[in-house]
Amino acid sequence: MPNEPISTGDETQLLGAIDRWLERDVRDKVMALERADEYPREMVAQMRELGLFGATIPAEYGGLGLPAGTYAKIVTRISEVWMSLTGIFNSHLIMSKAVERFGTGEQKERFLPRFASGEIRGGLALTEPNCGTDLQAIRTTAVRQGEDFTINGTKTWISNGIEGSCFAVLVKTDPETQPRHRGMSLFLAEKGNGLSVGRKLGKIGYKGIDSAELVFDNYQVSVDNLIGGEEGQGFYQTVGGLELGRINVAARGVGIANAALKEATSYSQVRETMGKPICEHQAIQTKLADMATRCQAARLLTEYAASAYDRGERCDMEAGMAKLFASEAALENAQECMRIHGGYGYSTEFPVERLYRDAPLLCIGEGTNEMQRIIIARQLVARNPV
Repeated sequence: MPNEPISTGDETQLLGAIDRWLERDVRDKVMALERADEYPREMVAQMRELGLFGATIPAEYGGLGLPAGTYAKIVTRISEVWMSLTGIFNSHLIMSKAVERFGTGEQKERFLPRFASGEIRGGLALTEPNCGTDLQAIRTTAVRQGEDFTINGTKTWISNGIEGSCFAVLVKTDPETQPRHRGMSLFLAEKGNGLSVGRKLGKIGYKGIDSAELVFDNYQVSVDNLIGGEEGQGFYQTVGGLELGRINVAARGVGIANAALKEATSYSQVRETMGKPICEHQAIQTKLADMATRCQAARLLTEYAASAYDRGERCDMEAGMAKLFASEAALENAQECMRIHGGYGYSTEFPVERLYRDAPLLCIGEGTNEMQRIIIARQLVARNPV
């Protein structure tokens, strides 16, 4: 069930606290952490205090119980300053949502309070070396032996893979079943014997957050950790959580697009050519106008998708539209911002190059934009039969 709406006053107060934290404890430290690709432990502790690891978890389990609309605004604000921080709690919250929506009563009581407090942090373990958007191609298996399952396989590009302690891992419990998705199950796998980190994966952007390989080698997990307690439901449980994930990515896109616009607008007023600020040149004005329009359109599409999600409606098309447009807006705005800055945009002394490196991920993560177009088209036809 969707979370209850938050009052305007409470939302304003919460967003204000986020803004103050970003200005006080984050903004001036981002560049150093980026260069070192260092996990921001102090900021993670502060995010725990702010309740962000329980942002969308219901209050009855110790979370903030925020609706997707408010959550998206938080993600946008943080992404304007440092997008990497949003990944640390987003994947964690999608795992939490799977337990909230599909878990047994015992699983909810056992895990959600510790997820909400940040005592246990983790994320999704879906992607494999030969499996990305096509989740049905996974090869990781779980074989039942009495009251336990034995998991074998490798997952890759797992957010929080090093620093996290628990993951919702998608496996094949019946590799022979057709269609393939009926043989997939989702387990909560806590780190222990048989589950190790293969290696940290280097990235051109999205620094700070750890992306890693997870290796399952005869890893034993109890049937009590099978989400929902029934085999064969993992594909549906996973896809259901991706709607929130795509709204998150869209909100990140809005944040990157906004940051690029702000940097470009500011710089264009202090950089002069031909005896006047470059913001007075029509060539720059057209770029700024397009950038601002993309920001507004991306924000509205994201709000629309979040509203549908909060009403409990199916919103794969709306979330897909928001993710598609906002991520492309981030990419275009980051590039235009770099062009407006000229040589300084190519310098590591300015934040422009970070936006330029971070933005492409949004067009890939949580389902490629090519796949979003297919989802949108299929839903468009399905909702408008002749």
